Amino acid sequence: MGSGRGRLLVAGCAVVALGLIGTGCGAETHPNEPRSQPPTRVSVTVTPKAITVQPPRVAFGPEPKQQIPQNQHAAQPEVRSKAPVDVVFVTANLTEFDSRLEIHGPKSAKSGNLVANGNNSMLASLPTGEYKVSAADIPSAKAVSFTVGPYRSSSQNDLLLP
Repeated sequence: MGSGRGRLLVAGCAVVALGLIGTGCGAETHPNEPRSQPPTRVSVTVTPKAITVQPPRVAFGPEPKQQIPQNQHAAQPEVRSKAPVDVVFVTANLTEFDSRLEIHGPKSAKSGNLVANGNNSMLASLPTGEYKVSAADIPSAKAVSFTVGPYRSSSQNDLLLP
């Protein structure tokens, strides 16, 4: 009986050793696509006579204001891509009228209901180009230009991103 248990033990050790050797094999490198940049925030204010967009242009180079303070001195590597930029429009409606934010250009987008004296946010993926930002149902609020540039950065050096 002792020799049977010994053979079983040797066979079990051999199987475990082969399993450990097999797990070490595989690709040495694991190429990853560059991480996309976090959405760019743009503030929009709607008044009875005008619309203000800050900043009026995005994606023309690294945006240091987009980084959290811990990462503000880390370089943002450029990504060679023609992918659209994710833009979060944070809108304040300072009028007495309910409205919607409308973006018109190479791609159009509309926000949900923007209540009077309220705020709203909208995420839009916008390709490079010139846009007009307007408020529906408030014709006296003049539309304003907004530009999306060709620069795309990677967030691979940004720590603590969700």
